[in-house]
Formats: sequence, structure tokens, C-alpha cells
Amino acid sequence: MKQKANHKGQVYVYNRTRETFVATEARVARGYFTRLIGLLGKTKRWARPGQGLWIVPSHGVHTVGMLFALDLVFLDQNKIVVHTEEHVLPFRVSKVSFKTNSILELPPHTIFRSGTKVGDQLEIAPAHVGN
Repeated sequence: MKQKANHKGQVYVYNRTRETFVATEARVARGYFTRLIGLLGKTKRWARPGQGLWIVPSHGVHTVGMLFALDLVFLDQNKIVVHTEEHVLPFRVSKVSFKTNSILELPPHTIFRSGTKVGDQLEIAPAHVGN
């Protein structure tokens, strides 16, 4: 059966090192406004397992105005994990890292559930839906 790309531009995030999925329905924020807004205005209902936002490029994020906590995974240009922050509460500022090329914003406990650690290799690719 032929596959086609998801019309919402979603990606999956797979931890190749641990052989676990980090996210199955992550959105990509590449433009200035999508990166600036991120998950602002989203409700806690967004933060269910499998969801995520991949911010490209990014060296750090804030949770000012957020309504829920997040897990953060910092990636270098080769999608290797260089830093993680678990359960970052609203109205906080993450570490700023110039080794970081992009950041995954994920529901709380995703890092723990997926076993993701610094040094892990992630695969990020378009999610596909059947015809």
C-alpha cells in the first residue's frame, strides 16, 4: 500500500539508541512565529503521550504563559541528545546551549518513559498515513 505524508506536517521521533518512540505525533515549528508561539495557548489536554513540538532552530526555550509542565530534549545538528530537562514548570527559562540546534518540547514524563539520555541518537522523520 502506498504511503503519503501526513497533511499536518507531523513527524515521529524515535530514539534509535534505546529503541523507543519519544513522540508519534510531533509538530514542527520552523518559522519565526511558530517558534515564538510554540505551545502557548495550548491546554493540558495537548500534553498527552505521543505529542510533541520540535523547535528548529533553537538554543533554549521559555515556559512563560504555559499552562502545564514540559519535558525538554536538546539536540545537536545530528539529532544527538546533548541535554535534557524534565518536568519544567510554567514561567521558567531553560538552559541556553550553543551546542543545541533544536529542542523537543514533550509532555511531562516522556523522557523517563522513553529512557532518553544524553548521547542518544534520535531519528526524526515525517509521520505517514495510509490512503
